[in-house]
Amino acid sequence: MNAQIDKAKELGLCFGVRRAVRMLKQGVGKYGEVETLGPLAHNKQLVQGLAEIGIRAVENLDQVQGKILAITAHGTSPQVLSEIEARRIHIIDTTCPIVRKAQRTAKELAEAGYQVIIFGEAEHQEVKGLLGWAGDKGIAEIDVKEIDRSSDLSPRLGIISQTTQGQSDFIEFTKQLMTTFSPKVKDLRIVNTLCRTTQRRREAAIRLARKSDLMLVVGGSNSANTRRLAEACSPIVETHLLESTEGVDRSWLIGKRHIGIAAGASTPDEAVEELIDKLNSLAKLVA
Repeated sequence: MNAQIDKAKELGLCFGVRRAVRMLKQGVGKYGEVETLGPLAHNKQLVQGLAEIGIRAVENLDQVQGKILAITAHGTSPQVLSEIEARRIHIIDTTCPIVRKAQRTAKELAEAGYQVIIFGEAEHQEVKGLLGWAGDKGIAEIDVKEIDRSSDLSPRLGIISQTTQGQSDFIEFTKQLMTTFSPKVKDLRIVNTLCRTTQRRREAAIRLARKSDLMLVVGGSNSANTRRLAEACSPIVETHLLESTEGVDRSWLIGKRHIGIAAGASTPDEAVEELIDKLNSLAKLVA
């Protein structure tokens, strides 16, 4: 096989995750050990690498053993922050600035009397935090029909999005919401809280997919933005999502002349380079 291997123009660790990793390493240097409330990001390799230098993830506050706790890039709710402070635990807040902006927007809309509709996955860590900032005025859904069945909406609506959702999906969600509830809604505010970096990475992956025979997306299977990269490329070309090089099937490479690689926003650079090395070694076996 003599295939060309290309990386998407933008891929891998985003600014928010790189910033969080830097802050955590600084915290370890200062305090010796740091716990994080939940994994820093949805990537096993990244989390394992951090654990090796003294950064350990806990699932909830009752599991905290030390006095230094980091909020991850996904952010959290004001209620959780208050509980941490009440326990006299020092906080290292690595919340992504883009997520922080979405939190402020949710709070401002709620305080202005709007019911806050969040386009996002209700069980996602970021969305749970956004719901907290919206107080008792927040609803998180991906499907407008679910809102229609379960909620008696206010005539004043504010719509925002989980930062890593797709722009076209957010637009479609908003259109459906307006169509469904327009007779009832008297005041509507739509605020674009999407992460532009995430959008650019998706666009770069799609461009690469259009000229490739095979796309490999490397990242955590539980990472929402990684899954969406794979979903965006799948209608265009054969696409596989990989958590590590162990998932590569050499039969995928047979007859492929151009292989594209994309990576989720929480995928470390080393994982991408390891995948390229694995592809180059397998190329000799299927030549």
